[in-house]
Amino acid sequence: MPVQAALFLAQRASALVLAPLVLVHLALAIYAIHGGLTAAEILSRTQGSVGWTLFYGLFVVAAAVHAPLGLRNILREWFGWKGVGVNAGLAAFSLLLLVLGLRAVSAVTGV
Repeated sequence: MPVQAALFLAQRASALVLAPLVLVHLALAIYAIHGGLTAAEILSRTQGSVGWTLFYGLFVVAAAVHAPLGLRNILREWFGWKGVGVNAGLAAFSLLLLVLGLRAVSAVTGV
């Protein structure tokens, strides 16, 4: 499979994963806000939870795949930026999103 086709599929697959996760995340945020939950109460519910760790871990992985590929397409289409430098920079950005996101998940869930 050509690289462009694989990247196209990776971005679309990550979007399919992200869509329901974003909806659940937004619904939970609305529930928490309307329920008057404090940050401490939210953290008490997420600490030690393998379920929330898996949920948000998957969210982070999908975002770390999806966002840099979308940014790559924008840079290519709008600015004509192509080549190894852009790809390497976006690969580094993807890794940064992954590492920082997983650290945040670990901090929130304690797992």
